[in-house]
Amino acid sequence: MTHTYVFTGFPGFLAVELLKDLFRTRRVEHIYLLHLSHTEKEARRRLLDCLEDPAVDPSRITLLSGDITKKNLGLDAATAQKLKQELTHFYHLAALYDLAVPLAPALQVNVQGTREVLRFLQGCPRLNRCLYFSTAYVSGRRQGPVYEHELEHNHGFKNHYEYTKYEAEKLVRECRILPITIVRPGIVVGHTRTGSTAKFDGPYYILNLLNVLKSLPVVPYFGKGKARVNLVPHDYVVQAANVLTHLPEGEGKTYHLTDPHPYTAKDIYHHFTHLYADKQPHLTVPLSAARQPLKLKQIRRKLGIRREALDYFETGADYEASNAENDLKSSGLYCPDLFYYTQPLIRYYEEHKNDPAKHASLL
Repeated sequence: MTHTYVFTGFPGFLAVELLKDLFRTRRVEHIYLLHLSHTEKEARRRLLDCLEDPAVDPSRITLLSGDITKKNLGLDAATAQKLKQELTHFYHLAALYDLAVPLAPALQVNVQGTREVLRFLQGCPRLNRCLYFSTAYVSGRRQGPVYEHELEHNHGFKNHYEYTKYEAEKLVRECRILPITIVRPGIVVGHTRTGSTAKFDGPYYILNLLNVLKSLPVVPYFGKGKARVNLVPHDYVVQAANVLTHLPEGEGKTYHLTDPHPYTAKDIYHHFTHLYADKQPHLTVPLSAARQPLKLKQIRRKLGIRREALDYFETGADYEASNAENDLKSSGLYCPDLFYYTQPLIRYYEEHKNDPAKHASLL
């Protein structure tokens, strides 16, 4: 059986990788890629990059300019109706992922955009599955075990990104008339074999910092570093998401695509310092002290780190992933140990660290 897919969130990195994996592993009738009008040039460029993969068939791909925050996803009536009649699988990835995003645009895109997607899908007679990309960090400031079936809590959030993704997932879970699968990745990093990634954010801020500090006689720790930081390689996230979306038993389930045995922030920092700077960190700078200089834009740019990222050195949640582990067992997929693929991550960083396009805004 062939499938017709619609993606939001193109030309985002995960959308590109999911598309390529689908062509390698599924019988694709057609894939429609929804992008904002101002990203058309970038969408065409990324599509050309996709075509370097011999499995990708350009005759089965269509770029569409639209806007998920509008009725019918900003498409004209004829195009919207055509998609509704054809699509069998809908991948909703479009979101504002910036940890420093203001509340109003985050609500508009992450929440209102998801609401319009759900309305659109209720008019799709052939819909077999909707894949919604959430995040493990809808857990906000929760501590201790977090289970895949859980969502609602009153512990608060570290930023507007977490809060609006939480509110969006609430909408998705409440829409029981649609065949939906929810995935919640941890912090996504590079490919286990090549190290490739779109941006040097998240844990790559450690490498940015070490790139500056490695010439010093002493490299310090920052904070106690007891929190477990949940990092997952993008190839695991992509392959697992595509498998789970096509499993009959995946309908109605939520999956943590997380590391079942994450390392502490201190372990990761120590490991990165050893591999990248060939040093052992000493001394400890409290996070409260580290935050003060990061209020200055010049310091953030010099060190290559965002102050919002420091919150994830204190996250106390542990993500239980039995749904994902059980339903992926037959495919042989599992999340690999971080230290198994750290070398490719660092190698890729070293090769591309001077590429401004790889670095997130530090404003």
